[in-house]
Amino acid sequence: MIPTPRLIGMLKTLFESSRTTKRLISLAYDSLAITLSLYVAICLRLGSFNIPVTEREIGTLAITIAFTLGAFIKMGMYRAILRYMTPQALNTVFLGTCFSALILAVGSFFTHSFIPRSVPFIYLTVALILLGGPRLLVHHIVMVLNGQKFGSKEPVIVYGAGYTGHQLRLALKATNYKVVAFVDDDAARQGSVFANIRVQAPRELPGIIRKHTATRVLLALGNTPHSRRAEIIKSLEPLGVTVQTAPAIPDLISGRARIEHIRDVDIEDLLGRDPVKANDDLLSACITGKVVMVTGAGGSIGSELCRQIVRQQPRRIVLFELNEFSLYRLEAELQQIIAKAQINVEITPLLGSVQKEHRVETIMKTFSVQTVYHAAAYKHVPLVEHNIVEGVRNNVYGTWYTAEAAIRAGVESFVLVSTDKAVRPTNIMGASKRMAELVLQGLSVRQSKTRFTMVRFGNVLGSSGSVVPLFRQQIKVGGPVTVTHPEIIRYFMTIPEAAELVIQAGSMGTGGDVLVLDMGEPVRIVDLAKRMIHLSGLSIKNEAQPEGDIEITYTGLRPGEKLYEELLIGDNVSGTMHDRIMRAEEYCMSWKETKAVLDELDKACHGYSCDKVRELLMLAPTGYSSNEDLGDAVWLHKTSTARLRVIK
Repeated sequence: MIPTPRLIGMLKTLFESSRTTKRLISLAYDSLAITLSLYVAICLRLGSFNIPVTEREIGTLAITIAFTLGAFIKMGMYRAILRYMTPQALNTVFLGTCFSALILAVGSFFTHSFIPRSVPFIYLTVALILLGGPRLLVHHIVMVLNGQKFGSKEPVIVYGAGYTGHQLRLALKATNYKVVAFVDDDAARQGSVFANIRVQAPRELPGIIRKHTATRVLLALGNTPHSRRAEIIKSLEPLGVTVQTAPAIPDLISGRARIEHIRDVDIEDLLGRDPVKANDDLLSACITGKVVMVTGAGGSIGSELCRQIVRQQPRRIVLFELNEFSLYRLEAELQQIIAKAQINVEITPLLGSVQKEHRVETIMKTFSVQTVYHAAAYKHVPLVEHNIVEGVRNNVYGTWYTAEAAIRAGVESFVLVSTDKAVRPTNIMGASKRMAELVLQGLSVRQSKTRFTMVRFGNVLGSSGSVVPLFRQQIKVGGPVTVTHPEIIRYFMTIPEAAELVIQAGSMGTGGDVLVLDMGEPVRIVDLAKRMIHLSGLSIKNEAQPEGDIEITYTGLRPGEKLYEELLIGDNVSGTMHDRIMRAEEYCMSWKETKAVLDELDKACHGYSCDKVRELLMLAPTGYSSNEDLGDAVWLHKTSTARLRVIK
């Protein structure tokens, strides 16, 4: 029978009523169902509809209803949402009905009612039908009303038939996806059947995709190493399906994610590098029980440093940040981490600029700061090229002023978060970061009270300006995906891994050290773009394939951009006690020479002479060289206006 619009409307009104109303309806129905089940059971046993009813039978019925409803409430049956019923909920119905039959038997014994001993067994069967059947029917009706009939769901393949895969299948039952096949590379699991779904080998994937017209593969790989994940993802690329992943087991255990939170493949899975286990002694050496300050705390690297620092239980963490909203958001997040971990860490969020030396020094002295992680910097290459003076002021003088404040405040350890762009820089940003390194090296020569360490690494995934979120957005809107040059390569590292290594590297510094993080193998950006397109289930549009989905266009190198980045200036490098951290021995100036450069650079910045600023950075031993025209917007406007006045 096809339901009429009026009936559908009535059903929707009922299903959209308040939880209290629906619970009262459920209680009333269950009371009626228990009564009817007992009546039918006795009728079936006696073979007659005319059964004797006395006060004893009514008493037995009342006891059965009261205890059964009480058990159902205790077991949470009225908290379950019918549209999301799971096998666990059906188990609860079965156990509750068994308990009800037991109560019926015990109640009839104590009330001496006329109920044959076989009736509780018949009652159990009838009650299961009357109590469980309508719940399954309501679940099905809701699925139909929501347009979620089995045939209309999107077929998906789950790669991984372990615990995560089975939990994912259960979670997807209440969504618009239906699992049509499990795939697993474990031969012991292949051929087994779970919920009428056979586990198959990866080599059968092309046939499975064609048979079920599946367009999506969901990875349920649990704690599979990144190296193995990368191999699996690479094998899925040519299949032309969207590849997504279920949350990792640690995220599920910690509550940061739920099993049904499907997301795009993590870029670290594409890189395929397994993180090295952290050295706990190095992580805690400069943090545990101490007062730690992070400048630029609200940035991508700074905020991750703060998360990891808090877990090492410092006595206090001082968050120093210029952006008010970033600081507010970070403090709230850290408070949640502290509450969840039940640790005692004082958080002090402070607004300010690293260019205000007196403010920084006052903070350090007031709170007796012992360790500083200096992450405050302008690092977006094109923006710094267009804001030369402010970029140099923040990156060079901000570092200098913060370091001088640290010396006067008696800070024990000062760690500069540097960049691979400081090596033979071709842009102002890189040159300013190399100059900041030289400043700290000069200060290390001048004094020994504060230990200065510089940690240099490449691109971090998910940081501001990272290509990964940009590519994802471009793919989402249908392209084109923009790459600056077909041969451009970059090193990549995840933000948590980079922050963890920065903390460990800072603990190994002896004063004036330049420590370099091992970034693994470099990645061609165009290859990364192609892989992300393929894993979105799309094809590349080019001359050979004009009917493709997403086009890759080349925009040309931006001002000051390199084809490839380096991490070392020379070859004088040595290992450390950590596999992924190296110590570089590089040229540095005396403090007298460094101060002379800083004084000249300050005059050029004060006069807004961008050409002079660039000239001084080239003359200093930064290794900076560039043939690009200056791009500072203010300087260009000033100089063009001055030329016009001369002409007039």
